[in-house]
Amino acid sequence: MLLKEVALENYTNIPAAIAAGAQRIELNDNLAVGGTTVSRGVMSEAAKYTQEHGITLITMIRPRGGDFVYNDTELKIMEADLLQAQALGVDGVALGALTADGHLDTEAMALLIGAAGGMSVTFHMAFDALAPDQQAPAMDWLVEHQVDRILTHGGPLSQPIMDCLPHLKATLAQADGRIQILPGGGITAANVDEIAAALDVPQAHGTKIINY
Repeated sequence: MLLKEVALENYTNIPAAIAAGAQRIELNDNLAVGGTTVSRGVMSEAAKYTQEHGITLITMIRPRGGDFVYNDTELKIMEADLLQAQALGVDGVALGALTADGHLDTEAMALLIGAAGGMSVTFHMAFDALAPDQQAPAMDWLVEHQVDRILTHGGPLSQPIMDCLPHLKATLAQADGRIQILPGGGITAANVDEIAAALDVPQAHGTKIINY
């Protein structure tokens, strides 16, 4: 059974998405910039509703659109949002932090993983913004620090997902079962089964992955 994680904006579409078969929800604000952290009120209601329906809730922890290079103030904001998510009973978080030269920001990541305190952690599509030679060492670091999964398109989002399958297969081989690889970006209800079969993955992610 393929697990479909749907990326939703705000609380509005959660009930309909669950009714249509979403098994895991990634909750965002402002999907137009790739998703940012929702307000406390939205997070609270989403956590209540998903708990009542036995659905896993992942909340995006990202203070703004743009790049994934964060200053100390932004990291403080993210830390506060993580503690909030934890207090509200959110199951997991999606986050990522890079350095200006395209490496994993291990110092920021260690702080954020610590603040996540036992919630599942998804390293989001910041993975695709890593310098190509940095993806393997970044993955090793994420494995060592018990990050649960990596959400990746396998290339720039401007590239159709079908063209990214070779790189996604290489990423899966590199992961070798040590960390979950969650393909996303351009995966829809129409192509999800074909992509999941081509990659032999048990889960996929998208904003249009289910029809509701």
